[in-house]
Parts: sequence; structure tokens; C-alpha cells
Amino acid sequence: MSITRRQLIADSSKLALGLGAALSAVEQAQGAQAAEKPADKLRIVVCGGHPGDPEYGCGGMIARLTACGHDVALLYMNEGDWPPTPANVRLAEAQKACEILKARRLYAGQKNGHSIVDADHFDQYRKVLEAEKPDVVLTHWPLDNHRDHRACSALTYDAWLQMGKKFALYYYEVSTGEDTQQFAPACYVDISAFEAAKRAACYAHASQTPDSYYALQDSVAAFRGAESGSKRAEAFLLQRGGPGDLLSGALKSC
Repeated sequence: MSITRRQLIADSSKLALGLGAALSAVEQAQGAQAAEKPADKLRIVVCGGHPGDPEYGCGGMIARLTACGHDVALLYMNEGDWPPTPANVRLAEAQKACEILKARRLYAGQKNGHSIVDADHFDQYRKVLEAEKPDVVLTHWPLDNHRDHRACSALTYDAWLQMGKKFALYYYEVSTGEDTQQFAPACYVDISAFEAAKRAACYAHASQTPDSYYALQDSVAAFRGAESGSKRAEAFLLQRGGPGDLLSGALKSC
């Protein structure tokens, strides 16, 4: 049976319309599935020797991550009380700082200036992190002049090992040159749009005379920004052996 040119064109048109309708239905279904599936959100814990350390070293990144819906908790080694400043003042300041950054606060139960690194405290600290089920953890760089910072780094690293290296572990800096020593970062996070939130969170710790400390930390952020091509940046180093650089992926959409 012979097929005329007109019949061929008509049949081709019907086929195109059918394929178009089928593709449209597939695209609509895929779109509906994408709308129903929530974006992947990370659970992040930022560890610090004292209230204020996570804010100074990571405050801009924390604000950026929580603005994107990621869950961030600040784990303070101690409550920060030191004569003449009582614990209730430091607790209130930490709460205010966390509210500004839209983060949660946690405590490891140690004493300011008297950190203990032994078998029992390794286990206690690990249990705090295990309860959080973190995807990412950040802690102090181990070469630091403050013993509480060094203790925090050691406890966090041990927890990472004991938990099977399941979370991505990063190191951050505070008051580089004054506290953190010989820090050579490899990851940079642009915090230019979140510097105001970082500043407010740091200044929430009013009893700690932030005017004496923030200028140095801000100069570090400006320097890291110059290194990475932004106005302000925070810098980090990823520990090898974990699940990879999860922070960079999380920040791409932030």
C-alpha cells in the first residue's frame, strides 16, 4: 500500500504531538517529585573552647548556613564563667549570640581554664557529638596558644576517630598570630554579606570586651577575603580521611 506525502505529514504530526504530550507528562511528574523532595540539609556542630570562639572563628559561615536552612549547633567546652563574671551572665550572652546566628547551643560540661583530656572526658565528649549525629564538625586548629582550644581540638579529633570518621572534620582559626599558630587553610567561605551578623554575635559576649578582640578577628577575615577574592572570608582546613568536603557543596546554594 502506497503512502501519500499528505498522509506521511499527518502521521508525523500525530507522532510528534503524542511524544510531546508524553514528555510533558514526564516533566510534570519529575517537577512534582522535585517539589516534594526537600533539599539536603546538613547537621553541623561547631566546637569551641569557650563561648565566643565559634562566633569569632566561624560566625559568618554559621549565619550563612542557617540562612539556607542547615541545622547548626555551637558546642562550648565550658560555660565561660571566670571571676568576676558569673555563669549566668555568660549563659545569657551565649544564648543571645546563638539567637543572632539562628543556631543551637550545647555544652561539654568542662570548666573554663581547667580542661581535662583523659579517657573519661574523651568518652563524655564523644557521647555529646554522637547524640547530634553530625554530618560536619568544626573545631580549633590544634596549634593554639590557649590550652582550652588545644583540648577542644584533641577531644574532637578523638571523637572523629572513635565514630569511624563518619563526619567531615574541619579546623578553624581564631585571633591568628595571637592564639592560632601556623594555620595554612585550604577552604575559604565568603562571608561578606554576613559580617554584620558575625559582628553582632561576637558583641553579644559583652562581658568579654569585644572591642579588644573583634578588630583583630575582622582583620583576619579581611586578609582571608583578599586571599580568596572577596571582601571578607573565613578559612578552614579539611581533615583527610572523612567523607569529603561537604561544606563546599552545602554553601553552593547559599
